[in-house]
Amino acid sequence: MALPMRSVLSVAGLVLGVGTLRAQGAPPPSIPSAPDRGAPELPSVTPPPALERILRDYERAWRAGDAAGLAALFAPDGFVLPGGAAPVRGRAAIQRAYTGQAGGPLRLRVLAYATADTVGYLLGAFAYGDAPRDAGKFTLTLRRAADGSWRIFSDMDNPNAYPRRPAPP
Repeated sequence: MALPMRSVLSVAGLVLGVGTLRAQGAPPPSIPSAPDRGAPELPSVTPPPALERILRDYERAWRAGDAAGLAALFAPDGFVLPGGAAPVRGRAAIQRAYTGQAGGPLRLRVLAYATADTVGYLLGAFAYGDAPRDAGKFTLTLRRAADGSWRIFSDMDNPNAYPRRPAPP
């Protein structure tokens, strides 16, 4: 199917624009053939204070089971993209989705980040309590609000390992 010229130009602009992101972090690792089976964890990087604040506010709200506080960290039209469930859009829906789900000693760390003008991202890993290894990973896409603060536009995470299926009889 042929794309309209406007779509082609929009995609080309997006691809070219990504090259201008200011990124920090380690060079991309090689992907192990068996993820999380002895593979070393990637090192953490320290984002600028404005991005670090998002993570620490997220941790505080999660630990407190504060669904409204979590939803407030998002752009008004933001998304949560939960594993195994349909996407959730908008602060009210995000608050409902987090109600009864948040709580516990969440720890977030950053593996990479970048910002450019009004968009950015945080890639990271999460764990709970004193767990020695990461339980999973996440991506937060960010949008800069009119007041200059950063808001989460989308939050997607998944575990490092899925429960094992029982062996067939």
